[in-house]
Amino acid sequence: MRFSRAAAVVLRQFYLMRGSLSRVFPLFAWVGIDIVLWGFMSRYLNTVASGHNFVPALLGAVLLWDFFTRVMQGVTMAFFEDVWSRNFLNVFASPLSIPEYLGGLVISSVATSFVGLVVMLLVSTAVFGLSFAVYGATIIPFVLVLFLFGIALGIVGCALVLRLGPAAEWFIWPIPAVLSPFIGVFYPLSTLPRWMRLVSRFLPPSYVFEGLRKVVAGGAAPGTPLLWGACMAAAYIFGACWIFLRVHRHAVRTGLIARYSAETVN
Repeated sequence: MRFSRAAAVVLRQFYLMRGSLSRVFPLFAWVGIDIVLWGFMSRYLNTVASGHNFVPALLGAVLLWDFFTRVMQGVTMAFFEDVWSRNFLNVFASPLSIPEYLGGLVISSVATSFVGLVVMLLVSTAVFGLSFAVYGATIIPFVLVLFLFGIALGIVGCALVLRLGPAAEWFIWPIPAVLSPFIGVFYPLSTLPRWMRLVSRFLPPSYVFEGLRKVVAGGAAPGTPLLWGACMAAAYIFGACWIFLRVHRHAVRTGLIARYSAETVN
């Protein structure tokens, strides 16, 4: 694997964004709106339930969940650029290998999600006084688990679209919303029915938000659950890469890439 080839994928995304405001605007606009909306809602809840501060728990959960969503969409959006421009034949006919291509998508996601994270931190700190600095390095494992799982979901989403065709991208956008009830972003997992709690055990972000509530309440970060979540997320990345490789081989052997069009591929 050559880093220069993966960097070429990132460079292409940079040129696309540099020449289009419509691609740059979503990097910070929607996350800023989310933080403002949930920030004022947290303030309102503080006035209703006196003696409780909902800003760290509620707004902090929104911030981390938006970060996870941006990581996943950072991978899929870079992939969708090749879908929309019908660039697959050019990409896969080049010396670029699949690990190099996926590496470029991941690096692109790192860059775009970092921009969104900076905007969210600035808005939440300046407007609502939320600062993760008080937690120090404790917050790093939480962010790492969300990042790894976001990458895994992004790669799986790319494989799904590669297999089913461009119309399948509408299956990708709702994924974070579908997962959020099982993860317990805004409420403890104990409120869920048993079958949903069983599902949540296999979702690394559930350990993140359960641990976040303990930290905000003044407790220590749960080391073992976070470690388990990180290991699970890393395993999901390997599984997602394997799925993408299998789908790519199928697309090449069956001529699916050559027949890629604006409609669903059967």
